[in-house]
Parts: sequence; structure tokens; C-alpha cells
Amino acid sequence: MSDATPKKRKRINVRRPDVMEKVQAEVQRHYESSIVEKIRANEGSLTVGHTTIKLARQFGFCYGVERAIDLAYAARKVFADNSIYLIGEIIHNQEVNRQLEDMNIVSLPWKEMNEQYDQLTEDDVVIVPAFGAPTSYIEKIEERGAAIVDTTCGDVMKVWRRVRTYAKQGYTSIIHGKAGHEETRATASRALGDAKDGHYIVILTLADTDYLCGYLKGEISSANLMKRFGHAVSEGFDPEIHLQKVGVANQTTMLKSETEEIQKRVCRAITERDGKTENFQFFDTICGATQERQDALFEMLKNHMDLLLVVGGYNSSNTTHLVEIGQEELPTFFIQNSDRLTSLQEIVHFDLEHKSEITTEYTNLLDTSKDVIVGVTAGASCPNNLIESTIQRIFELRGIDPKEL
Repeated sequence: MSDATPKKRKRINVRRPDVMEKVQAEVQRHYESSIVEKIRANEGSLTVGHTTIKLARQFGFCYGVERAIDLAYAARKVFADNSIYLIGEIIHNQEVNRQLEDMNIVSLPWKEMNEQYDQLTEDDVVIVPAFGAPTSYIEKIEERGAAIVDTTCGDVMKVWRRVRTYAKQGYTSIIHGKAGHEETRATASRALGDAKDGHYIVILTLADTDYLCGYLKGEISSANLMKRFGHAVSEGFDPEIHLQKVGVANQTTMLKSETEEIQKRVCRAITERDGKTENFQFFDTICGATQERQDALFEMLKNHMDLLLVVGGYNSSNTTHLVEIGQEELPTFFIQNSDRLTSLQEIVHFDLEHKSEITTEYTNLLDTSKDVIVGVTAGASCPNNLIESTIQRIFELRGIDPKEL
């Protein structure tokens, strides 16, 4: 075989029964929580003294996240003596990614490929994260001959199939998502289609949607559209050509109600322009676990709570949407872990507007003789042990011995 010939390598199945038994025991040791399970069994509520914790009906790890973590742990056991790399982060959670670092799984850059990708060999193993990765990254890894352990979530791959179909049928994908997010970048690469002649445009907000619809209805020029979205379109994108037929898809962790509203507005604009809907398609591709956690929070908010804590990684999209839902109804704090509960008066949390950690004075917990109800939920990438430590910290600050739990 010449050096110019691609060294194609099949993806590796590491889910062997003997391996997975050890993996699941290790994962459980790292991330499970007896206190969380106790609260689950008690209809999501625990009261000690004057302090009540309410847990959402659905929170924390989803199946896709559990599978990704299992596969990463299994890869280290199967390839005990090999160099193992991971494209970016396995999921958006600092604790989980730290555990993988401790297992000597090395993170590769995900925003752009560098010389590390060129240095991969046939003896190396590369883990594709739960978000997936752009096709160019996969092609480079296969070219280098490295083994691939693919942990891409099944819900993400459903979106990929949809946007590939759009491209095959000559429809441009309108992707509801964050243009710089790992999953959206991976989806955008599939929106080019197998022939690489498809196109996409990424929009994030309803304001973006209205601007795009303004173009579709002839109210905004191509130049102004590209000025706003030029950073979030496929190479060679021409609005006059590539927005004649469109199909809406989405990053799986977006707010479902927002995606549905985007679909309606784009459909109306296309119908107004063409007098028919044949040039518009859509497909509901919101992740089931994301929707379950959003629905569970809406249900939780029907009952009184004094405050809500949302636990998870600050770069987690699905967790961010839980914060957005909560803060419409009551004081809501987005915390990475229990360390952010610094005292009964101060909470260090992530501010969505300023996109940074801030410290807020919150005094409603100060009077330990007063009944308080604290709601707790978490995104699909947050392990139970972080939820447990948050619950323990709340009780500790309220003067309750954790042994009483």
C-alpha cells in the first residue's frame, strides 16, 4: 500500500460483556448517589427540619450520555496500552471530562484541526464525543489509520439523516442551533450531503428567524442577510439560489417551543412568497431526554419553591435552557457544583446575559427557623454525585448534619 492510499479503519466495538461489567461498576462508583435515589423513591422530596429539597421528575444523565461515558471507559480498558484521544469533550461536564483526563485520555482540539491530527498513527484510538464531529475530522482520522470509538448520540444521528435527505432533495437546511457548538458544526457538515453540494444556514433566536423571514418575503436584501449570517452559512452560499427550497432541523438540545415557533414562522414566510408549502419541510428532532427534562421542570414550577438551583456545565446547551425556563418564574441560579454555594448569603453562579460567573447575594435562606423549599434540577450531562453534593451543601448551610440525610 502506498503512503497516499487512505488507511481506512473500521470503527471498534468495545461493548464486550466482560468489559462492560467492569465499566458499569466503575461508572457507578464515580457518579452514582444513594441520596438522590432516596429522594427519587420519596416522590422527589426530602424534608429535614425547616428545609425541603424538591427534585425534578427527570434530571441528570440521559441514555445517550451514559452510553458515551461507558464507551469511553470501555475504550481505556480494551486499549489499555494504546494512546487514546478524544475530540474535544465527551460531554459538557467538567467532572466527567476530568475523570477521563485522569485515565490518560487526551483531548484534541475541536474548533479546528491542528498538527496533532496529522501525527495520529495506526496504533492510536480516537473517541468521537456524544455531540459527534464534522465529517472532515472523521476523514482525517480514518486517513491516519487510527481506530475510532464513536459515542455519537442516536438522536444526533437522526438529525444527520434528515439534513442529508434535505441535501439529496435539493433543500437547504435551516439549522436552529448555536453556530459554534460541537453538535451544530457536526450537523452542518452532514447538511452538505454525500455529494458535498448541499447548503445550510444556522439561526439561533426568534429575532434571527424574523430577519431570515424578512429576506424570504423580499423585505431584506441578500447583502444584508449575508452581513448578519455570513459566519453561519455553508461555503458558496447564495441566498437567491439556496433559499428557494428549505428544510428546518435543529441542534437536539434547543428549547422545543422555540424550534416549533421557528418552523411556523419560516413556513408562513415561504407560503407568503410562493403561495404554497411544497418548498418547505421540517422534522421534529429535539432530543427526547432534553424534552423530558424541560417538561419535568414545567411541571415542577406549578408548585411553590423559594428558589431553583440548576446544576451542570456552563457550556451545556440543554442545561442552559432549563435555567431560561426557571428564571421566568422564580430566583434561579445556574451552578457548576456545590462549591458555588459559598454561604447562606452568597451564591456564585453563571449569568446567561453576561456569559460569566457572578456572585449574587441571596438572603432568603438565612433564617434557619423559617421553612424553605429549594428546587434542584440538572441537565442531561450532569452526574448524580454532583447533584448529591449540592443537596448536602444546602442542608449543611442550613445547619443540618449530612448524617441526618
